[in-house]
Amino acid sequence: MRPARSDEVRRVGALTVEAYRSAGYPTSGGGYTSTLADAGSRLRSAELLVAVDPNGCLVGTVTIALPGTPYAEISREGELEFRMLAVTAEARGRGVGELLVRAVIDRAAELGLTRVVLCSPTDMKASHRLYDRLGFTRLPTRDWRPGPDVLLIAYALDI
Repeated sequence: MRPARSDEVRRVGALTVEAYRSAGYPTSGGGYTSTLADAGSRLRSAELLVAVDPNGCLVGTVTIALPGTPYAEISREGELEFRMLAVTAEARGRGVGELLVRAVIDRAAELGLTRVVLCSPTDMKASHRLYDRLGFTRLPTRDWRPGPDVLLIAYALDI
């Protein structure tokens, strides 16, 4: 686990799009797909972490945002938010997603924050199982719709 480097943003963006696509999230052009692919903006406006395997290959990524910053959607004062958790299809089931989420939790503690929050599409069931296993609880008061056909459900972990 480490911060992403500027020379990796294209690979991080492609990894994110592919991870969402392989998990069944629609990624056919435009809209949110462009946001997923734009790791350069995430590197400039948030914290962008990557998971790297022993051979140096990128196998996962997560974006971390403080309240009021460009990538924050639901966080409030005292909270750290994460978004765009993505693990390559080949690395799934090996604990990479859990390591990335634990890195976010550790970062929140380093910053002296008391809660980690996120929102996730309703159909990303494997991610929801991970959040449940790590002790996150639903935060339905912050569920929201970025569009008419998409419901994002919120989770929180008090630390």
